[in-house]
Amino acid sequence: MSMNIFRLCGDMCHVFSIIVLLLRLRVARNAQGISLRTHELFLLVFLTRYTDLFTTFYSLYNSVMKVLYIASTSSIVYAIRLQEPICSTYDRAQDTFRHWAFAVAPCAVLALLTHLISGGSLFSFVDIQEMLWTFSIYLESIAILPQLIVLQRFREVENLTGNYIFFMGSYRALYIVNWIFRAYYEPGYRHHYVVYFCGVLQTLLYADFFYYYLMSKRRGGKFSLPTNAQQK
Repeated sequence: MSMNIFRLCGDMCHVFSIIVLLLRLRVARNAQGISLRTHELFLLVFLTRYTDLFTTFYSLYNSVMKVLYIASTSSIVYAIRLQEPICSTYDRAQDTFRHWAFAVAPCAVLALLTHLISGGSLFSFVDIQEMLWTFSIYLESIAILPQLIVLQRFREVENLTGNYIFFMGSYRALYIVNWIFRAYYEPGYRHHYVVYFCGVLQTLLYADFFYYYLMSKRRGGKFSLPTNAQQK
C-alpha cells in the first residue's frame, strides 16, 4: 500500500486512539465505560489480518505498525481482564454484547462465502491468508459496536474515553479519503469493494457519536449521550 498524507494521518489517529486509551487506563486506574469485548474483537482483527507479518516484508513502517497494533491491543485486553485494580472496575453487566455469536460468527461466514464466490480455495496457505484478511475487514467494521453500546448505557462519557473513540472514528474516515485519493492518483490502483463497503459502514457507526462529541466540545460542558427517549 502506497503512502500519502491521508493514510499517514489515518494511521496516526489510530495510534493516538490507542495511546489515549492506554493513558486512560493507567492514569484513572479503572475500566469504567470501556468495553473489553470491543478490544477482544480488535485483537482478533489484527491477529487474522497480519498473518503475513513473518512471511512478507513490505516496509519497516508497515511491520512496526502491525506489531504496535497487536502488542498495544493485547496490553489493553490484559489490563481489563487481569490487572488490578483495573480489572475489578470493569463492569461486565454493562458490556453484554454477544460478540462471538453476533460479530465473529457472522463475519466468518461472510468471509468464507466471499472467498469462495471470488474463486478462492481452502487448500493453500495463501488462500487461507486471503480469507482471514477478508474476515478481518468484515469484523473491524462492527468491532466498535460493544463499546458504543456501553457508552450509551453509561451516558456520561469521560474526556479521555471520548477522545479515544473520536480518534478511532477519524482513523477510518481518513482511510476513506485515502482510498479516493489513491483511486484518482495512483496508477494501476486495484479497487476492493468489500473494503469500501466495510469502511463506510464502520464510519457511519461513529456518526451519532461524532455529532454529540463535537456538540459537547462546542458547548464546553460534560459529554453525555442522550437516552433513547431523548432521541425520539
